[in-house]
Amino acid sequence: MRGGGGTAQAQLLINVYPSQDNPTTQTLWIFSGSSTSFQSQSIRTASFNDFNSVDSWQINNNGNIFDANKPSDVNFTLSPLFASSNTADRNSVLSRIPGGGKTNITFAANATNTPTITIGSGSRTISRLFLDNDDPGGDDLGIRVSGSSNFSYSSGQTSAWTGAGLINKPIGDFFTGTYNSSAGPGFGRFSSGSVQVRVNSLIIPEPEEYALVFALFALGFVFFHRHRQKKQRQQAPIRASV
Repeated sequence: MRGGGGTAQAQLLINVYPSQDNPTTQTLWIFSGSSTSFQSQSIRTASFNDFNSVDSWQINNNGNIFDANKPSDVNFTLSPLFASSNTADRNSVLSRIPGGGKTNITFAANATNTPTITIGSGSRTISRLFLDNDDPGGDDLGIRVSGSSNFSYSSGQTSAWTGAGLINKPIGDFFTGTYNSSAGPGFGRFSSGSVQVRVNSLIIPEPEEYALVFALFALGFVFFHRHRQKKQRQQAPIRASV
């Protein structure tokens, strides 16, 4: 099933966009949101390329997110967003980080080379994305963390992730839409569907584009308001003579 419901009160979010630097070969993944661990388990490292509910999830209602070049149990490397070669992606995201220029709550992520997950008082870098085409059971996604050992967490701990990174898989390989998990992963299950993925077919609009749209809207309102006032003035003598 493509698409999904609204955002839960406590939810882990991933926004996916085409890379501005390499739109035909890479996608930009922006992580935000928080939730609560519902069991004691651990997130695995890059050496594990299979599904496990402790660090992976399925798209809801047997849904499909992969449109072409469907991956089969692959861990994709999240490359540094803030490398010198990723200037357009870097500047676009930085402009939306609070304190880093303009603020947009949708892209309020910390400026890290790759996303970071924090559970309780501990943090790890999200170094890989696990992707697997699993028809008809629903496509799988997951995260893998850096380090030589798994990242343990306990039931009831707050979990959150921030940051952005790039993977070598173009936006054309995905269906666009909003997808909820069929069940929250162990590290972030506040309620069923605690992970939401939003795949966007267009690159991130620049803040200047938002300003231009608003300016055009405001200008149109001014013209409409003046036209209405002029029409009222023209009609006033007619009403007065009746």
